[in-house]
Amino acid sequence: MDATVRVERYADQGRCVGHIDGRVVFIRFALPGELVTVSLDEPHNRDDRFWTGEVTEVLEASPERVTPPWPLAGPLAMGGGVGGADLIHVSLPGQLAWKASMVAEQMHRLGHVDVEVPVERMPGDEALGGLHWRTRIEMMAGEDGLPSMHRRGTHVRVPLTTMPLATNALLAVAEHTKVWEGGFKPGDQIRCAVPEPRSVDVSTPQTSSEEAWQAVDGNYAVLVNGKLHAGRNKLTERMSVDNKEFTYTVDARGFWQMHRMAPMALPQHVMGLVHEVLQGKPQATVWDLYSGSGLFTLPLATLAAPSTRVLSVEGSKLAVSSAHTNIREAGLRDVIDARCGDVAKTLSRDVPRALGRPDVVVLDPPRAGAKAKVCQQIAQSGAPAVIYIACDATSLARDTATLTKLGHSLADIRAFDIYPMTHHVETVALFRK
Repeated sequence: MDATVRVERYADQGRCVGHIDGRVVFIRFALPGELVTVSLDEPHNRDDRFWTGEVTEVLEASPERVTPPWPLAGPLAMGGGVGGADLIHVSLPGQLAWKASMVAEQMHRLGHVDVEVPVERMPGDEALGGLHWRTRIEMMAGEDGLPSMHRRGTHVRVPLTTMPLATNALLAVAEHTKVWEGGFKPGDQIRCAVPEPRSVDVSTPQTSSEEAWQAVDGNYAVLVNGKLHAGRNKLTERMSVDNKEFTYTVDARGFWQMHRMAPMALPQHVMGLVHEVLQGKPQATVWDLYSGSGLFTLPLATLAAPSTRVLSVEGSKLAVSSAHTNIREAGLRDVIDARCGDVAKTLSRDVPRALGRPDVVVLDPPRAGAKAKVCQQIAQSGAPAVIYIACDATSLARDTATLTKLGHSLADIRAFDIYPMTHHVETVALFRK
Protein backbone atom coordinates (compact mmCIF):
# COMPACT_ATOMS: atom_id res chain seq x y z
CA MET A 1 0.00 0.00 0.00
CA ASP A 2 1.29 3.46 -0.96
CA ALA A 3 0.08 6.77 0.43
CA THR A 4 0.95 10.46 0.20
CA VAL A 5 1.97 11.86 3.59
CA ARG A 6 2.94 15.25 4.98
CA VAL A 7 5.84 14.57 7.33
CA GLU A 8 5.39 16.20 10.72
CA ARG A 9 8.39 15.77 13.03
CA TYR A 10 11.45 13.73 13.97
CA ALA A 11 10.95 10.40 15.70
CA ASP A 12 13.30 7.75 17.06
CA GLN A 13 15.44 5.24 15.16
CA GLY A 14 16.10 7.63 12.28
CA ARG A 15 12.42 7.89 11.35
CA CYS A 16 9.90 10.71 11.11
CA VAL A 17 6.21 10.83 12.01
CA GLY A 18 3.24 11.32 9.73
CA HIS A 19 -0.42 10.27 9.71
CA ILE A 20 -2.49 8.19 7.32
CA ASP A 21 -6.22 8.35 7.96
CA GLY A 22 -5.56 9.33 11.55
CA ARG A 23 -3.10 6.51 12.19
CA VAL A 24 0.52 7.24 13.15
CA VAL A 25 3.10 6.09 10.61
CA PHE A 26 6.84 6.05 11.26
CA ILE A 27 8.65 6.82 8.01
CA ARG A 28 12.21 5.98 7.01
CA PHE A 29 14.21 8.44 4.86
CA ALA A 30 11.86 11.36 5.49
CA LEU A 31 12.37 14.87 6.85
CA PRO A 32 9.94 17.16 8.71
CA GLY A 33 7.82 19.34 6.43
CA GLU A 34 8.20 17.18 3.37
CA LEU A 35 5.40 15.82 1.21
CA VAL A 36 6.32 12.25 0.29
CA THR A 37 4.93 9.06 -1.11
CA VAL A 38 5.31 6.24 1.39
CA SER A 39 5.23 2.49 0.85
CA LEU A 40 3.92 0.80 3.98
CA ASP A 41 5.66 -2.23 5.39
CA GLU A 42 3.79 -5.52 5.48
CA PRO A 43 1.65 -6.36 7.30
CA HIS A 44 -0.19 -3.04 7.52
CA ASN A 45 -3.78 -4.18 7.81
CA ARG A 46 -3.66 -5.09 11.50
CA ASP A 47 -5.13 -3.02 14.30
CA ASP A 48 -1.72 -1.93 15.56
CA ARG A 49 -1.35 1.49 17.10
CA PHE A 50 1.01 2.56 14.32
CA TRP A 51 2.36 1.59 10.91
CA THR A 52 5.85 1.84 9.48
CA GLY A 53 6.94 2.65 5.96
CA GLU A 54 9.58 4.08 3.68
CA VAL A 55 9.79 6.98 1.26
CA THR A 56 9.46 6.00 -2.39
CA GLU A 57 9.14 9.50 -3.87
CA VAL A 58 9.76 13.01 -2.58
CA LEU A 59 7.11 15.44 -3.85
CA GLU A 60 8.18 18.44 -1.77
CA ALA A 61 11.70 18.27 -0.36
CA SER A 62 13.13 19.74 2.83
CA PRO A 63 16.08 22.14 2.45
CA GLU A 64 18.05 19.64 4.53
CA ARG A 65 17.60 16.80 2.01
CA VAL A 66 20.66 15.77 0.00
CA THR A 67 21.42 13.10 -2.55
CA PRO A 68 22.72 10.10 -0.56
CA PRO A 69 26.52 10.00 -0.88
CA TRP A 70 26.27 6.21 -0.43
CA PRO A 71 23.26 5.20 -2.58
CA LEU A 72 23.27 1.57 -1.37
CA ALA A 73 22.32 2.79 2.10
CA GLY A 74 19.47 4.95 0.81
CA PRO A 75 15.80 4.01 0.25
CA LEU A 76 14.90 0.71 -1.38
CA ALA A 77 12.98 2.46 -4.12
CA MET A 78 16.12 4.36 -5.08
CA GLY A 79 18.41 1.32 -5.27
CA GLY A 80 19.41 1.21 -1.60
CA GLY A 81 18.26 -0.80 1.38
CA VAL A 82 21.46 -2.19 2.91
CA GLY A 83 21.09 -0.15 6.10
CA GLY A 84 23.82 1.16 8.35
CA ALA A 85 23.27 4.82 7.47
CA ASP A 86 19.66 5.83 8.12
CA LEU A 87 20.40 9.59 7.88
CA ILE A 88 22.29 9.29 4.60
CA HIS A 89 19.66 11.56 2.98
CA VAL A 90 20.19 14.43 5.47
CA SER A 91 22.71 17.28 5.24
CA LEU A 92 25.44 17.34 7.88
CA PRO A 93 23.92 20.39 9.67
CA GLY A 94 20.54 18.70 9.42
CA GLN A 95 21.91 15.58 11.10
CA LEU A 96 23.16 17.62 14.06
CA ALA A 97 19.78 19.34 14.37
CA TRP A 98 18.00 15.97 14.20
CA LYS A 99 20.17 14.48 16.96
CA ALA A 100 19.90 17.53 19.22
CA SER A 101 16.12 17.39 18.86
CA MET A 102 16.01 13.66 19.53
CA VAL A 103 18.08 13.85 22.74
CA ALA A 104 16.10 16.84 24.03
CA GLU A 105 12.79 15.09 23.26
CA GLN A 106 13.80 11.90 25.08
CA MET A 107 15.11 13.85 28.07
CA HIS A 108 11.81 15.75 28.24
CA ARG A 109 9.53 12.74 27.72
CA LEU A 110 11.33 10.15 29.85
CA GLY A 111 13.85 12.11 31.92
CA HIS A 112 11.37 14.87 32.86
CA VAL A 113 13.96 17.62 32.32
CA ASP A 114 13.93 20.33 29.67
CA VAL A 115 17.35 20.94 28.14
CA GLU A 116 18.98 22.19 25.00
CA VAL A 117 21.67 19.73 23.89
CA PRO A 118 24.56 21.02 21.78
CA VAL A 119 25.92 18.36 19.41
CA GLU A 120 29.62 18.53 18.58
CA ARG A 121 30.93 17.26 15.26
CA MET A 122 34.24 15.38 15.31
CA PRO A 123 37.33 17.08 13.80
CA GLY A 124 37.71 16.34 10.11
CA ASP A 125 34.22 14.94 9.58
CA GLU A 126 32.92 17.94 7.68
CA ALA A 127 35.82 17.83 5.21
CA LEU A 128 35.12 14.11 4.70
CA GLY A 129 31.41 14.74 4.14
CA GLY A 130 30.47 12.63 7.15
CA LEU A 131 32.12 9.55 5.65
CA HIS A 132 35.28 7.55 6.44
CA TRP A 133 34.99 7.46 10.23
CA ARG A 134 34.56 3.78 11.17
CA THR A 135 37.62 1.91 12.41
CA ARG A 136 35.61 -1.32 12.63
CA ILE A 137 33.25 -2.86 10.08
CA GLU A 138 31.43 -6.19 9.90
CA MET A 139 30.04 -7.95 6.84
CA MET A 140 28.86 -11.39 5.78
CA ALA A 141 30.00 -13.38 2.76
CA GLY A 142 27.28 -13.97 0.17
CA GLU A 143 26.76 -17.06 -1.98
CA ASP A 144 29.46 -15.76 -4.33
CA GLY A 145 31.98 -15.53 -1.49
CA LEU A 146 32.10 -11.73 -1.64
CA PRO A 147 31.59 -9.43 1.37
CA SER A 148 28.00 -8.30 1.42
CA MET A 149 25.18 -6.66 3.33
CA HIS A 150 21.56 -7.77 3.47
CA ARG A 151 19.01 -5.70 1.55
CA ARG A 152 16.11 -4.88 3.86
CA GLY A 153 12.83 -6.65 3.13
CA THR A 154 14.40 -9.19 0.76
CA HIS A 155 16.60 -12.29 0.83
CA VAL A 156 19.14 -10.53 -1.38
CA ARG A 157 22.73 -10.04 -0.24
CA VAL A 158 24.34 -7.06 -1.95
CA PRO A 159 28.06 -7.52 -2.77
CA LEU A 160 30.30 -4.75 -1.53
CA THR A 161 33.37 -3.38 -3.31
CA THR A 162 34.02 -0.69 -0.72
CA MET A 163 32.57 0.75 2.50
CA PRO A 164 32.19 4.55 2.41
CA LEU A 165 31.85 4.82 6.21
CA ALA A 166 35.20 3.09 6.79
CA THR A 167 38.35 5.10 7.46
CA ASN A 168 41.03 5.53 4.83
CA ALA A 169 43.25 3.27 6.93
CA LEU A 170 40.65 0.50 7.04
CA LEU A 171 39.97 0.77 3.31
CA ALA A 172 43.70 0.51 2.63
CA VAL A 173 43.88 -2.67 4.71
CA ALA A 174 40.84 -4.15 2.96
CA GLU A 175 42.42 -3.41 -0.41
CA HIS A 176 45.87 -4.78 0.44
CA THR A 177 44.50 -7.94 2.09
CA LYS A 178 42.12 -8.47 -0.87
CA VAL A 179 38.96 -8.44 1.25
CA TRP A 180 36.87 -7.04 -1.60
CA GLU A 181 38.04 -9.82 -3.92
CA GLY A 182 36.18 -12.37 -1.79
CA GLY A 183 37.07 -16.02 -1.67
CA PHE A 184 35.14 -16.50 1.57
CA LYS A 185 32.65 -19.25 2.31
CA PRO A 186 28.96 -18.29 2.09
CA GLY A 187 27.81 -17.09 5.50
CA ASP A 188 31.28 -16.25 6.80
CA GLN A 189 31.29 -13.37 9.28
CA ILE A 190 33.98 -10.87 8.26
CA ARG A 191 35.31 -8.25 10.67
CA CYS A 192 37.94 -5.64 9.88
CA ALA A 193 39.47 -3.66 12.75
CA VAL A 194 42.08 -0.98 12.05
CA PRO A 195 43.17 1.49 14.76
CA GLU A 196 43.57 4.99 13.41
CA PRO A 197 47.27 5.85 12.99
CA ARG A 198 48.15 8.78 15.27
CA SER A 199 51.74 9.44 14.13
CA VAL A 200 50.56 10.73 10.76
CA ASP A 201 47.17 12.05 9.61
CA VAL A 202 45.75 9.71 6.97
CA SER A 203 42.16 10.92 7.27
CA THR A 204 42.24 13.62 4.58
CA PRO A 205 40.54 13.09 1.21
CA GLN A 206 43.95 13.44 -0.46
CA THR A 207 45.43 10.44 1.38
CA SER A 208 46.38 7.64 -1.01
CA SER A 209 45.76 3.97 -0.25
CA GLU A 210 49.50 3.33 -0.21
CA GLU A 211 50.14 6.17 2.28
CA ALA A 212 47.42 4.85 4.58
CA TRP A 213 48.68 1.26 4.30
CA GLN A 214 52.23 2.33 5.23
CA ALA A 215 50.92 4.32 8.21
CA VAL A 216 48.96 1.31 9.53
CA ASP A 217 52.27 -0.58 9.76
CA GLY A 218 50.73 -3.98 10.45
CA ASN A 219 48.44 -2.76 13.25
CA TYR A 220 45.21 -4.28 11.94
CA ALA A 221 43.07 -7.40 12.01
CA VAL A 222 40.85 -9.14 9.50
CA LEU A 223 38.80 -11.79 11.28
CA VAL A 224 36.66 -14.50 9.70
CA ASN A 225 34.18 -16.15 12.05
CA GLY A 226 36.16 -14.73 14.97
CA LYS A 227 39.46 -16.23 13.84
CA LEU A 228 42.43 -14.26 12.54
CA HIS A 229 42.57 -14.16 8.74
CA ALA A 230 45.19 -11.41 8.37
CA GLY A 231 47.04 -9.03 10.67
CA ARG A 232 47.17 -9.67 14.40
CA ASN A 233 44.83 -10.44 17.28
CA LYS A 234 46.15 -7.78 19.65
CA LEU A 235 45.80 -4.22 18.37
CA THR A 236 47.42 -1.06 19.67
CA GLU A 237 45.24 2.01 20.19
CA ARG A 238 46.77 5.40 21.00
CA MET A 239 45.17 8.60 22.24
CA SER A 240 45.98 11.68 24.29
CA VAL A 241 44.20 13.62 27.03
CA ASP A 242 45.47 16.89 28.47
CA ASN A 243 48.56 16.44 26.26
CA LYS A 244 49.41 13.13 27.96
CA GLU A 245 49.77 10.09 25.70
CA PHE A 246 48.05 6.79 26.48
CA THR A 247 48.59 3.41 24.82
CA TYR A 248 46.14 0.52 24.93
CA THR A 249 46.23 -3.11 23.88
CA VAL A 250 42.81 -4.14 22.59
CA ASP A 251 41.66 -7.56 21.44
CA ALA A 252 40.60 -7.43 17.79
CA ARG A 253 37.38 -9.26 18.73
CA GLY A 254 36.51 -6.82 21.50
CA PHE A 255 34.79 -3.46 21.76
CA TRP A 256 36.48 -0.13 21.12
CA GLN A 257 34.98 3.22 20.14
CA MET A 258 34.39 2.98 16.39
CA HIS A 259 34.85 6.60 15.32
CA ARG A 260 38.50 7.37 14.62
CA MET A 261 38.35 10.48 16.87
CA ALA A 262 36.01 9.24 19.63
CA PRO A 263 38.80 7.77 21.81
CA MET A 264 40.32 11.27 21.86
CA ALA A 265 37.23 13.47 22.19
CA LEU A 266 35.21 11.57 24.79
CA PRO A 267 37.95 11.14 27.44
CA GLN A 268 39.03 14.75 26.96
CA HIS A 269 35.52 15.98 27.70
CA VAL A 270 35.01 13.56 30.59
CA MET A 271 38.30 14.60 32.20
CA GLY A 272 37.27 18.24 31.85
CA LEU A 273 34.14 17.46 33.86
CA VAL A 274 36.15 15.49 36.43
CA HIS A 275 38.52 18.45 36.94
CA GLU A 276 35.48 20.70 37.36
CA VAL A 277 34.05 18.36 40.00
CA LEU A 278 37.25 17.81 41.99
CA GLN A 279 38.35 21.48 41.95
CA GLY A 280 42.01 20.64 42.52
CA LYS A 281 41.34 18.11 45.28
CA PRO A 282 44.68 16.40 46.06
CA GLN A 283 43.15 12.97 46.74
CA ALA A 284 40.23 11.32 45.00
CA THR A 285 38.41 8.01 44.73
CA VAL A 286 36.82 7.32 41.34
CA TRP A 287 34.57 4.55 40.12
CA ASP A 288 34.77 3.65 36.41
CA LEU A 289 31.80 1.39 35.65
CA TYR A 290 31.36 -0.59 32.42
CA SER A 291 35.02 0.24 31.94
CA GLY A 292 35.84 -1.89 28.90
CA SER A 293 39.53 -2.07 28.07
CA GLY A 294 40.25 1.02 30.16
CA LEU A 295 39.64 3.93 27.80
CA PHE A 296 38.59 6.20 30.68
CA THR A 297 40.32 4.25 33.45
CA LEU A 298 43.90 5.23 32.62
CA PRO A 299 43.27 8.99 32.30
CA LEU A 300 41.16 8.92 35.47
CA ALA A 301 43.99 7.25 37.37
CA THR A 302 46.71 9.61 36.20
CA LEU A 303 44.97 12.93 35.63
CA ALA A 304 42.06 13.15 38.09
CA ALA A 305 44.12 14.21 41.12
CA PRO A 306 47.72 13.92 42.32
CA SER A 307 46.67 10.96 44.46
CA THR A 308 43.82 8.98 42.92
CA ARG A 309 42.43 5.48 43.47
CA VAL A 310 40.17 3.94 40.84
CA LEU A 311 37.74 1.03 41.02
CA SER A 312 36.92 -0.23 37.53
CA VAL A 313 34.19 -2.79 36.83
CA GLU A 314 33.52 -4.52 33.50
CA GLY A 315 31.54 -7.63 32.61
CA SER A 316 33.45 -8.77 29.51
CA LYS A 317 36.35 -11.09 30.36
CA LEU A 318 37.94 -10.22 27.02
CA ALA A 319 37.89 -6.50 27.81
CA VAL A 320 39.11 -6.98 31.39
CA SER A 321 42.02 -9.05 30.15
CA SER A 322 43.01 -6.14 27.91
CA ALA A 323 42.45 -3.69 30.77
CA HIS A 324 44.80 -5.63 33.05
CA THR A 325 47.47 -5.50 30.34
CA ASN A 326 46.96 -1.77 29.88
CA ILE A 327 47.06 -1.09 33.62
CA ARG A 328 50.23 -3.11 34.02
CA GLU A 329 51.95 -1.46 31.04
CA ALA A 330 51.03 1.97 32.40
CA GLY A 331 52.50 1.10 35.82
CA LEU A 332 49.14 1.64 37.55
CA ARG A 333 48.49 -1.67 39.31
CA ASP A 334 48.78 0.02 42.71
CA VAL A 335 46.31 2.72 41.68
CA ILE A 336 43.56 0.79 39.85
CA ASP A 337 41.51 -2.09 41.25
CA ALA A 338 40.07 -3.68 38.09
CA ARG A 339 37.21 -6.12 38.72
CA CYS A 340 35.52 -8.45 36.23
CA GLY A 341 31.84 -9.08 36.78
CA ASP A 342 28.30 -7.81 36.47
CA VAL A 343 28.30 -4.20 37.64
CA ALA A 344 25.27 -4.46 39.92
CA LYS A 345 26.49 -7.68 41.57
CA THR A 346 30.03 -6.34 41.99
CA LEU A 347 28.81 -3.14 43.64
CA SER A 348 26.60 -5.20 45.95
CA ARG A 349 29.30 -7.46 47.37
CA ASP A 350 32.77 -6.74 46.03
CA VAL A 351 33.76 -3.13 46.69
CA PRO A 352 36.83 -2.70 48.94
CA ARG A 353 36.12 -0.53 51.96
CA ALA A 354 38.87 1.91 50.96
CA LEU A 355 37.09 2.51 47.62
CA GLY A 356 33.54 2.56 48.95
CA ARG A 357 33.01 6.34 48.98
CA PRO A 358 33.74 7.70 45.49
CA ASP A 359 34.20 11.39 44.81
CA VAL A 360 32.97 10.88 41.27
CA VAL A 361 31.42 7.97 39.37
CA VAL A 362 32.03 7.61 35.64
CA LEU A 363 29.88 5.09 33.78
CA ASP A 364 29.64 4.11 30.13
CA PRO A 365 26.90 1.44 30.06
CA PRO A 366 25.74 -0.56 27.04
CA ARG A 367 22.82 0.54 24.92
CA ALA A 368 20.26 -0.71 27.47
CA GLY A 369 21.61 1.75 30.06
CA ALA A 370 22.63 1.30 33.69
CA LYS A 371 19.03 0.70 34.87
CA ALA A 372 17.49 1.39 38.25
CA LYS A 373 19.51 -0.95 40.47
CA VAL A 374 22.91 0.44 39.44
CA CYS A 375 21.59 4.00 39.69
CA GLN A 376 20.44 3.21 43.23
CA GLN A 377 23.84 1.76 44.12
CA ILE A 378 25.57 4.85 42.79
CA ALA A 379 23.27 7.07 44.86
CA GLN A 380 23.85 4.95 47.97
CA SER A 381 27.62 5.35 47.55
CA GLY A 382 27.21 9.03 48.38
CA ALA A 383 29.07 10.15 45.25
CA PRO A 384 28.60 13.91 44.88
CA ALA A 385 28.99 13.71 41.08
CA VAL A 386 28.12 11.23 38.34
CA ILE A 387 29.34 11.41 34.74
CA TYR A 388 27.20 9.27 32.47
CA ILE A 389 28.36 8.45 28.91
CA ALA A 390 25.43 7.18 26.86
CA CYS A 391 25.17 5.73 23.36
CA ASP A 392 21.38 5.65 23.61
CA ALA A 393 19.39 8.78 24.49
CA THR A 394 16.33 6.80 25.57
CA SER A 395 18.28 4.80 28.15
CA LEU A 396 20.00 7.95 29.38
CA ALA A 397 16.63 9.66 29.81
CA ARG A 398 15.19 6.76 31.81
CA ASP A 399 18.25 6.66 34.07
CA THR A 400 18.10 10.45 34.40
CA ALA A 401 14.61 10.12 35.87
CA THR A 402 15.89 7.52 38.34
CA LEU A 403 18.95 9.54 39.38
CA THR A 404 16.80 12.63 39.81
CA LYS A 405 14.45 10.80 42.17
CA LEU A 406 17.49 9.63 44.12
CA GLY A 407 18.75 13.15 44.73
CA HIS A 408 20.96 13.98 41.75
CA SER A 409 20.23 16.81 39.34
CA LEU A 410 21.40 17.27 35.77
CA ALA A 411 24.16 19.89 35.77
CA ASP A 412 25.60 19.59 32.25
CA ILE A 413 24.80 17.72 29.05
CA ARG A 414 26.52 17.60 25.67
CA ALA A 415 26.29 15.28 22.69
CA PHE A 416 28.99 14.13 20.29
CA ASP A 417 28.30 13.10 16.70
CA ILE A 418 30.54 10.04 16.63
CA TYR A 419 28.11 8.18 14.35
CA PRO A 420 27.67 10.41 11.25
CA MET A 421 25.05 9.34 8.72
CA THR A 422 23.18 7.40 11.42
CA HIS A 423 20.59 8.41 14.02
CA HIS A 424 22.94 7.37 16.84
CA VAL A 425 24.64 9.95 19.03
CA GLU A 426 26.88 9.80 22.09
CA THR A 427 25.74 11.93 25.02
CA VAL A 428 27.70 12.85 28.15
CA ALA A 429 25.74 14.07 31.17
CA LEU A 430 27.00 15.38 34.51
CA PHE A 431 24.79 14.90 37.57
CA ARG A 432 25.43 16.53 40.94
CA LYS A 433 24.07 15.42 44.28
